[in-house]
Amino acid sequence: MNHKRKHRWESMRTEETRMVEKALRKEFPAADTYRYNSASIRVRIIDARFEGKSTEQRDAMVEPLLNQLPVRTQADIMNLITLTPEEAAESFGKFLANAEFEEPSKSML
Repeated sequence: MNHKRKHRWESMRTEETRMVEKALRKEFPAADTYRYNSASIRVRIIDARFEGKSTEQRDAMVEPLLNQLPVRTQADIMNLITLTPEEAAESFGKFLANAEFEEPSKSML
């Protein structure tokens, strides 16, 4: 029997974060979001088109979609993680950010 493990962040999705996902998934199907606490939304996008691009270049690819969101929602996006599939699976530096996304530490708020 196959039991797919549900990560804690999946239960932290809200109507607002689903709206963010819907906007991002128009261009990036592997976009996930959740509300970490009352002041912070986390966003992770995994896409092969990020290969060879700097963080700034990756952010520039995503920003036009984020700019379509309500200003209040934009202001709450504190973490934007953009990874290639390989980085999501292997890279140690990127792994730490991805690991925190997958298993969020307890919020102090």
